[in-house]
Amino acid sequence: MSCEHLICAACAGPVVEGRCPVCREGRAKLHHHGFMGLPPVLIAVAVLLAIALVALSHISGY
Repeated sequence: MSCEHLICAACAGPVVEGRCPVCREGRAKLHHHGFMGLPPVLIAVAVLLAIALVALSHISGY
């Protein structure tokens, strides 16, 4: 999702310009990044991959 077409209710300006504190906060929420600047989806995929590798190593170890 992007903030290009969003209009701020506080200042009636485009959110992407960040004219007021409400715009800047909304823009920051839309462009929030997770741990170490990585998107939360990428972190979730990495965790799931690690779990799958651990499970696979347990299965092949028996």
